[in-house]
Amino acid sequence: MSTFVTQLLCPMLESIITSKTRLKLLIKFFVSASNKSHLRGLAEEFQESTNAIRKELNQLSDAGYLDKETDKNRILYRANTKHSLFKPIQNLIHTFLGIDQFVDHILEQSGDIQEVSLIGNYAKGLDSGVIEVLILGNTINQAYLLQLADKVGSRLDKKVEVYFNQPFEEQKISLYRRSSQE
Repeated sequence: MSTFVTQLLCPMLESIITSKTRLKLLIKFFVSASNKSHLRGLAEEFQESTNAIRKELNQLSDAGYLDKETDKNRILYRANTKHSLFKPIQNLIHTFLGIDQFVDHILEQSGDIQEVSLIGNYAKGLDSGVIEVLILGNTINQAYLLQLADKVGSRLDKKVEVYFNQPFEEQKISLYRRSSQE
């Protein structure tokens, strides 16, 4: 997506989704389809009342954007990946977070990239203001990527931290993975 479209979408998303709680929930569940959580966990994570979270979860569930499943007396919520708007919403969230721009630039001029993953709080669906990216590959142009991280971070008013070829066991979201046919 072009920089112009991204700059246009970010303020629009915040003005369209005026509920900060709803925006946090959309980020949580749509940044990665594997993210799931329950009411009390979300209330603690977002430091908000269970009533505010419940209201938004019910509205998103009733509209079909979230699926519910019961697990040990808890209702777990996750994005409904079968909803016709799942991919567009996920793309919008990625654009809002600036992930799409960063990945495009990484792949353009950075060497032999095998995988780019989102790690840290954003991989957990939390907008903490620090975007952490893990890049795996051979002959990676690290100097270029660190400079790019600073530029993208200042444009998005977020801190972008880049890690190279490090093992990572926690939750991560694969943003790009080279197929074996390439």
